[in-house]
Amino acid sequence: MRARPRGAAVLLAGLCMVAGPAACGQAGGAREPSGPASGGEVKIGVLLPDNTSRLYHFDKPLIEKKIHQLCPECTVETVSAEHDVATQQQQMDAMITKRVRVLILDAVDSKSLRAPVESARAAGIPVVAYDRLVEGPVSSYVSFNGEQVGRLQGEALLRALGDNARGAQIVMMNGASTDPNSAWFEQGALAVLKGRVKIGKAYETAGWRPENANLNMSAAISALGADHIDGVYSANDGLAAGIISALRAAKVDPLPPITGQDAELSAIQSIVKGDQYMTVYKPFKPEADTAAAMAVALGRGKKLDGITTHTVNSPTTRGIPAVLLTPVAVTVHNIRNTVVKDGMYTIDQICTPKFASACRAAGLTG
Repeated sequence: MRARPRGAAVLLAGLCMVAGPAACGQAGGAREPSGPASGGEVKIGVLLPDNTSRLYHFDKPLIEKKIHQLCPECTVETVSAEHDVATQQQQMDAMITKRVRVLILDAVDSKSLRAPVESARAAGIPVVAYDRLVEGPVSSYVSFNGEQVGRLQGEALLRALGDNARGAQIVMMNGASTDPNSAWFEQGALAVLKGRVKIGKAYETAGWRPENANLNMSAAISALGADHIDGVYSANDGLAAGIISALRAAKVDPLPPITGQDAELSAIQSIVKGDQYMTVYKPFKPEADTAAAMAVALGRGKKLDGITTHTVNSPTTRGIPAVLLTPVAVTVHNIRNTVVKDGMYTIDQICTPKFASACRAAGLTG
């Protein structure tokens, strides 16, 4: 996926114009052919891939809250596909039948949802691709810069390896091949790691499932030997949990540095404990606010030219107006100034009795 930057000054002015002063400072927007006329109830459908990840627990309430702030007359229906492609296809069809004005879609499978996206366009319903770029004629896209995510992970892994990086052997645990973000993350990581370390094994992890990462890691340990794995590039926190479990089962101690992404609470605690080296924090509120502003404007039949900051290409569509936000690397040294400062977690939530001594050692508690 290639992204082309556009003018940031226009971005802020445009979003304030479309979404009102409350959205100033956030990114958002899209281009869309003539849509329904403004006025009356605006029905917005939000389709999420699961009800277990941060997307459901953090992004969902933020999206819904921002939509209602920007559009008191809007109604929102949010559904979860529970990781099932067929379920999400049916949910898309149902939303189209209900004649919602606009859809916010985080696709379970970017390729398999192409047909419903095409059906939505044929029905005059714009689709905002959220967090993951789905194939088909989407109207706009908001996510984090995936290449930068991979770069942050790769750079952190090199820092953790230190002087031993040259000649070190790592395992790469990439995400699902059905998710275009996976290739984007991998591309960024390889730009940093290739030629600096030896990649002993690399895997695609079906469904982004921790249990599949566990199986892959067990295979890597058998192939390379537990003592010959100096670090692990893990594309996200769920995979990192499966990796750690496999290394523990192989009685690897101490654990090699392991990366992650999404700043899940269990991952933050794992970082405090020293099992995971880092995660990538993607401030969810700007992403959720951007999607809400896009959806409200498109639902009211407004164009968002001049608001988006980039354009991206999918395998089916070129020049999709997009907003690519900036991710942040989190290690034990900046937990307080990132996820705690932003209100994602409190110290009490992180430092439960199980992690009390680790939190003291990390300087999070007295």
